[in-house]
Amino acid sequence: MRTVYRGSVVETTRVVENGIVVTQGEHILYAGEEGGYAYSGDEEIRDYSGQWIIPGLIDIHVHGNAGHDVMDGTREALVAISKSLSSYGITGFLATTMTAPFAEIERALNAVVETVGSPELAAEVLGVHLEGPWINPKMKGAQAEENIVHPTEERVDAILRLIGENLRVVTIAPEMPEAMAAIEKLAGQGVICSIGHSDATIEQVNEAVERGASHATHMFNGMRGLHHREPGVVGATLVHDRMTCDIIADFIHVHPNAVELVYRMKGRERLLLISDGMRAVGMPDGTYDLGGQTVHVHKCIARLTDGTLAGSTLTLNRAIGHLVETLHLSMPDAVYMAATAPAVKLGVSERKGSLEAGKDADLVVMAPDYSVRATVVKGRMVYQEGESV
Repeated sequence: MRTVYRGSVVETTRVVENGIVVTQGEHILYAGEEGGYAYSGDEEIRDYSGQWIIPGLIDIHVHGNAGHDVMDGTREALVAISKSLSSYGITGFLATTMTAPFAEIERALNAVVETVGSPELAAEVLGVHLEGPWINPKMKGAQAEENIVHPTEERVDAILRLIGENLRVVTIAPEMPEAMAAIEKLAGQGVICSIGHSDATIEQVNEAVERGASHATHMFNGMRGLHHREPGVVGATLVHDRMTCDIIADFIHVHPNAVELVYRMKGRERLLLISDGMRAVGMPDGTYDLGGQTVHVHKCIARLTDGTLAGSTLTLNRAIGHLVETLHLSMPDAVYMAATAPAVKLGVSERKGSLEAGKDADLVVMAPDYSVRATVVKGRMVYQEGESV
């Protein structure tokens, strides 16, 4: 049985009004102008006229959702997070950890290994983003300082033994003791080394890039800022062609004009949208836990007791809306940064990140107000507005 999704199809360079996406099993059979597809008579038609049909979104930095956190260290938490994420158009994500005692990190990583590929998942777990504990205490943000440690060879080996190829991204401060050697080793294993929670100088960033670092975590937040005599992590990232970066486009963590600056410097190919979502996503204002620290959420803004921003309650569908409505970016460009660019960075673009024949049938139906009406993962409807899937 083939399924035809009819609507405004968002391709990488254009929006095909009155287009279609045809899926068969787990894959896309056709995407584009309806006139370019020969109907066989064996199709189920799902008409979403007036809605956008976009590729499944990929969030490489998300800690939690719907009252659950990756650091809960359970399969149940990861499944619940994946189901919540699917309601925001996420079809794949990296389970992101926090700075914590090694035993807690180990428990969280073991839960990920046990859950990857589970049929219970809605959005796929594409691996792990290890954010901390190999960061600079000066730039700790909402990370617990008492659990920050240096990335010794023994600690790096321990993590690799635990999860191997499931380790996709490591946020690391290259100026810390033993960090450069860790970057070289991790990059050699195919891990994306991302500079973040870092007070590195431009010279230290340049060395880290030579050692294999290729990304920067949540631009502007938790990093040495731009100064005309010391460009720091921000300046180095902006000018370094070999570096990609990600950003929290909630316009709380970063001013709209600063988001626009990064977009103009890096382009859509080297800028990824992330949520940095925590367990308060989709929940009412109140008090929550993040990495063992108390977080107060008021008007959807999450802060520690001392006022430090602590993760976010952003979702990627809303981030797309912010870029289109406030910065006046095109829908293809905004979607590219939330779907295609992450797929390219993770090395999965041959099967994910865009609506093309042969790729996984990961797609999202998005309303004109950027809310999500339906989410499909590998041809399976995992979320439908107003229904229990």
